[in-house]
Amino acid sequence: MDIQTLTFLIVGATFALYIGIALWARAGSTNDFYVAGGGVHPVANGMATAADWMSAASFISMAGLISFMGYDGAVYLMGWTGGYVLLALCLAPYLRKFGKFTVPAFIGDRYYSQTARTVAVICAIFVCFTYVAGQMRGVGVVFSRFLEVDITWGVIIGMGIVFFYAVLGGMKGITYTQVAQYCVLICAYLVPAIFISIMMTGHVIPQIGFGGELNDGSGTYLLDKLDGLSAELGFAEYTSGTKSTIDVFFITAALMVGTAGLPHVIVRFFTVPKVRDARKSAGWALLFIALLYTTAPAIATFARVNMIDTINGPDAQGTAYEKAPSWIGNWESTGLISWEDKNGDGKMFYSGDERNEMDIDRDIMVLANPEIADLPAWVIALVAAGGVAAALSTSAGLLLVISTSISHDLLKRNLMPNISEKQELGYARIASAVAICIAGYLGINPPGFVAQVVAFAFGLAASSFFPAIIMGIFSKRMNKEGAIAGMLSGITFTAAYIIYFKFINPAANTPDNWWFGISPEGIGTLGMLLNFAVAVGVARMTSDAPKHVQDMVADIRFPKGAGEATAH
Repeated sequence: MDIQTLTFLIVGATFALYIGIALWARAGSTNDFYVAGGGVHPVANGMATAADWMSAASFISMAGLISFMGYDGAVYLMGWTGGYVLLALCLAPYLRKFGKFTVPAFIGDRYYSQTARTVAVICAIFVCFTYVAGQMRGVGVVFSRFLEVDITWGVIIGMGIVFFYAVLGGMKGITYTQVAQYCVLICAYLVPAIFISIMMTGHVIPQIGFGGELNDGSGTYLLDKLDGLSAELGFAEYTSGTKSTIDVFFITAALMVGTAGLPHVIVRFFTVPKVRDARKSAGWALLFIALLYTTAPAIATFARVNMIDTINGPDAQGTAYEKAPSWIGNWESTGLISWEDKNGDGKMFYSGDERNEMDIDRDIMVLANPEIADLPAWVIALVAAGGVAAALSTSAGLLLVISTSISHDLLKRNLMPNISEKQELGYARIASAVAICIAGYLGINPPGFVAQVVAFAFGLAASSFFPAIIMGIFSKRMNKEGAIAGMLSGITFTAAYIIYFKFINPAANTPDNWWFGISPEGIGTLGMLLNFAVAVGVARMTSDAPKHVQDMVADIRFPKGAGEATAH
């Protein structure tokens, strides 16, 4: 069978599986819709958390960024991995003990203020929409190539699938769907990596092949070859960094603390029966995440070497266009690869200087990797299914947070307290439908590469939620005035910085114009520090939190007991 037929079959089979699970696990109550009834097994919840966590940015874009950025791309690995550890060990048990399954619910009750709750809802919606834009873009990239449709139609197809199982099944349907999606995406990630590692280095384990010798008899290490190719073609050496130390630190920190403030990940710790189970599921999720994250640098390196070899040819003088490998023509039709014959010799040439004739979207590297390596068609189709699974799993979790924040935290707990459970569930589904439409628009018109867009979301979460959560757990004296002022100042500053450099004046988006040399991807760390400073300053000028709140904070510092999730 050809690639397109296999893709239709494999992706179609996975869609049928997801929809079947959504029908089987349909939510019948708000408790099912919000926290899956609180009865998910820790191992299953660990898989669902990993799928929720490993979005299109992790599956599609992260290895692509590393492939193009080399050493500098390591900030995404360090930040996202470290952030999950921070969340699992330092925050999740306490939030689970507190018993509120949304971040706005925690902030509203901890800071004894409906205003604080409303500010948190606004921040959650802002963060989630920024994040989900990257996921919908990822869906469009996958479908544009493998279903041979325009990216716009790819996004629309993805919207329809997410709408069906997220709106119908709620958290219960999403959880068990994400278990299946994790199995699909991890197989899709590891299988081509193992194939290519054996082909290039003779090692079955990609993590070992990544640092091994090429099996061409030259005795050259893979990374040494890539460093040499990069220098010869005008790129920075693959294993050397070009980012400033301060920017690397701030991007890594923003990704780490942004992780700890992501509402769609936090809610996963409420789908298990007990605090002990939350800890277990966190450990399982870290193991499942590590399988992909430790493989990403290997895939990035394999793809980079093979891409340069297939474009520039064995003599490094370029490949005649009529003899170009099939993967270039396949992706060229999507508009994600383009060629300009600058010197008129009829040959494609890829370099990092004025000789370059190729414009390659870095988001395609993982998806194109099996084609570049000339792997079997079924492997290429499997990768397509994995990319869709990664994007849809996170999209569903984010959309659920948006709908929950609107129906539960904004309407039920604030504007319309007398609505019934059935009405609340209806509003949640309506909010999901509206959110999917907005997310689809943002996916069609994204502000950057998938991983860049996601990095902005992490920065917004770092600057708004993390200080309020961490001080809400560990500072008994922090009051509502401080928390509200901190959240507003942090997210306003961070959003303004990102919007200015990415939308208002993108020409100025250079290290010379950044504050203290900090890029828009890392500005969330500075926004977080501003949040802390404003919150502490305002809290000192106003009265302490009430005694019953201080007693409640002292109690949740000991995360023992069932901690049954509740919305009331």
